[in-house]
Formats: sequence, C-alpha cells, structure tokens
Amino acid sequence: MGEETTLESGGAGQNSGVVDIYPLSRYVFDSKEAVPEKDDNLTDRVQRLQSNYSRHGLRTCVGGVLLVELFQEPHALLLQVRNSFFKLPGGRLRPGEPDIQGLKRKLSSKLSLNLSGEDDDWQIGECLGTWWRSDLEGLPHPHPPPDNPKECMKIFLVRLPRNRRFVVPRNLKLLAVPLSRIQESSEVYGPVISLIPALLSDFSFNRVRV
Repeated sequence: MGEETTLESGGAGQNSGVVDIYPLSRYVFDSKEAVPEKDDNLTDRVQRLQSNYSRHGLRTCVGGVLLVELFQEPHALLLQVRNSFFKLPGGRLRPGEPDIQGLKRKLSSKLSLNLSGEDDDWQIGECLGTWWRSDLEGLPHPHPPPDNPKECMKIFLVRLPRNRRFVVPRNLKLLAVPLSRIQESSEVYGPVISLIPALLSDFSFNRVRV
C-alpha cells in the first residue's frame, strides 16, 4: 500500500490520556456523490474568502484527528483534494455554530451518509490546538495576531469506535498516513497537520487487536 494508503470503496471516554486505536481492517470504506467544487483556482478562493469575511467576520474552521492502526503504527486519516493538497476532515463553521456541533456536521458531510451530523455517533475529544491567521492566505500562528484576526482554526481528537463505515465523496481521497511521515513532511502536509504527532505526544496509544 505504500506509506500513504488510499482507502478504496468496498471494503475510551473523552479527556483521557489513553487513545484506543483499532486496525484499519475493522473499518469499511465506500463512496458517495461528489461534492461541488467551490473554486476553480486560487484567485477564486481568495475572492470567496474575502467576500465571506466582509459579510460574517471571523472565519472559524474545525478539523478532526482520526486515528487507526496499520502495520503496527498509528496512522491519521487525511483527505486529499485534487491530488494536490491534504486537509483534516472538517471545515468552516456556520456563523454562531458551536465547535463540537459544527465538527460533527462537517465530519458527517465528508465521511458519512448522514449530512447533518445529528444522531451520528462522532465522539469528539480534546481540542489539540488553535491557530490564527491575520490574512486569509497567510501562515497560521499559534496565538491571535495583534490586529483583527480573519481566521481561527481548531483541531480536535476524534475517538473512533471499534467499527465504522466511512462514506467519502468521489472527488476526494481518504488516506491513512503514518504519524511518522506526517511529522517528517511539513512541506507536503502543511504547518498545522505536520504538528499533529507532537500534539499527540502526551497521549498513550492502546492498540486494540480484537
């Protein structure tokens, strides 16, 4: 499968320092209708973000860190967009939407048939980190900028159950990537995702084999 494993179709409580991770083979992966592309190019994306900021103010995004075990090593599930960049499952919150509720909704829209996130059994755990941008296309920083921030990004640990069916839009790829590779490849995965292994260093992984 290589160091990045594409997941093809077909196939403990919160606030604890121990994370149960289950073998990738316990999960089923399927596909669903593609999600519409919001932007054709970078210029369109910048214009859309600027327009949203003018209407709604601070943009808040949330992402989930989902862990599985493969080849006796912890892997994170990442989405690959257009074969060009990677992101955590998640997305932008609606104005006034709570972090946890919004993350459940976004996880369901990307990884489930239940688009609303209601009654979906996502177990959202600890907030692992918060980053800020003073510019919508600038580098994220781990502290608010002195001027008005334009974007806030939060990532949360998502504790997966023993079994689950993932249903991913056809125009996205879901990859299982070793934490060791993520840490060594910030130029590939970006400044936030590449910090996930360090942020997980305070946790112990319990590899559940049954």
